[in-house]
Amino acid sequence: MQNNQTMTLHEKLQTGMKVIELEKQGKMEEAKKLSHQIPLAPYLAKFIKDHLGSEALLTMGWNLAEADVEYGSDWLSR
Repeated sequence: MQNNQTMTLHEKLQTGMKVIELEKQGKMEEAKKLSHQIPLAPYLAKFIKDHLGSEALLTMGWNLAEADVEYGSDWLSR
Protein backbone atom coordinates (compact mmCIF):
# COMPACT_ATOMS: atom_id res chain seq x y z
CA MET A 1 0.00 0.00 0.00
CA GLN A 2 1.29 3.46 -0.81
CA ASN A 3 1.71 6.11 1.88
CA ASN A 4 0.26 3.81 4.49
CA GLN A 5 0.44 6.20 7.41
CA THR A 6 -2.49 7.51 9.35
CA MET A 7 -2.43 11.15 10.43
CA THR A 8 -3.85 13.13 13.29
CA LEU A 9 -6.31 15.87 12.45
CA HIS A 10 -3.57 18.40 13.16
CA GLU A 11 -1.22 16.67 10.69
CA LYS A 12 -3.96 16.60 8.05
CA LEU A 13 -4.60 20.31 8.51
CA GLN A 14 -0.88 21.16 8.36
CA THR A 15 -0.49 19.13 5.19
CA GLY A 16 -3.58 20.75 3.71
CA MET A 17 -2.13 24.20 4.39
CA LYS A 18 1.10 23.19 2.65
CA VAL A 19 -0.96 22.00 -0.33
CA ILE A 20 -2.68 25.39 -0.52
CA GLU A 21 0.65 27.20 -0.40
CA LEU A 22 2.04 25.03 -3.21
CA GLU A 23 -1.07 25.73 -5.30
CA LYS A 24 -0.68 29.48 -4.71
CA GLN A 25 2.90 29.15 -5.99
CA GLY A 26 1.63 27.37 -9.09
CA LYS A 27 3.27 24.08 -8.11
CA MET A 28 0.24 22.01 -8.98
CA GLU A 29 1.96 18.65 -9.42
CA GLU A 30 3.73 18.95 -6.06
CA ALA A 31 0.45 20.00 -4.45
CA LYS A 32 -1.32 16.97 -5.90
CA LYS A 33 1.36 14.58 -4.68
CA LEU A 34 1.28 16.08 -1.21
CA SER A 35 -2.53 16.05 -1.04
CA HIS A 36 -2.52 12.34 -1.83
CA GLN A 37 -0.48 11.75 1.32
CA ILE A 38 -3.50 12.75 3.42
CA PRO A 39 -5.42 9.54 4.16
CA LEU A 40 -8.55 9.14 2.04
CA ALA A 41 -11.68 8.72 4.16
CA PRO A 42 -12.56 5.02 4.36
CA TYR A 43 -16.06 5.48 2.97
CA LEU A 44 -14.64 7.29 -0.09
CA ALA A 45 -12.03 4.60 -0.63
CA LYS A 46 -14.75 1.92 -0.47
CA PHE A 47 -17.00 3.87 -2.84
CA ILE A 48 -14.20 4.20 -5.40
CA LYS A 49 -13.31 0.51 -5.03
CA ASP A 50 -16.94 -0.56 -5.45
CA HIS A 51 -17.56 1.67 -8.49
CA LEU A 52 -14.21 1.82 -10.28
CA GLY A 53 -12.37 -1.19 -8.92
CA SER A 54 -9.34 -1.85 -6.75
CA GLU A 55 -6.86 -1.33 -9.57
CA ALA A 56 -8.24 2.13 -10.36
CA LEU A 57 -8.13 3.08 -6.69
CA LEU A 58 -4.51 2.01 -6.39
CA THR A 59 -3.59 3.82 -9.58
CA MET A 60 -4.95 7.07 -8.13
CA GLY A 61 -2.20 6.96 -5.51
CA TRP A 62 -4.22 7.92 -2.44
CA ASN A 63 -3.11 7.09 1.08
CA LEU A 64 -5.41 4.23 2.06
CA ALA A 65 -4.18 3.77 5.64
CA GLU A 66 -7.49 4.73 7.26
CA ALA A 67 -9.41 2.33 5.01
CA ASP A 68 -6.95 -0.42 5.97
CA VAL A 69 -7.65 0.27 9.65
CA GLU A 70 -11.42 0.45 9.09
CA TYR A 71 -11.86 -2.55 6.78
CA GLY A 72 -8.76 -4.67 7.40
CA SER A 73 -5.53 -4.93 5.48
CA ASP A 74 -7.02 -7.29 2.87
CA TRP A 75 -10.08 -5.20 2.02
CA LEU A 76 -8.90 -4.34 -1.49
CA SER A 77 -8.67 -7.98 -2.53
CA ARG A 78 -12.08 -8.97 -1.14
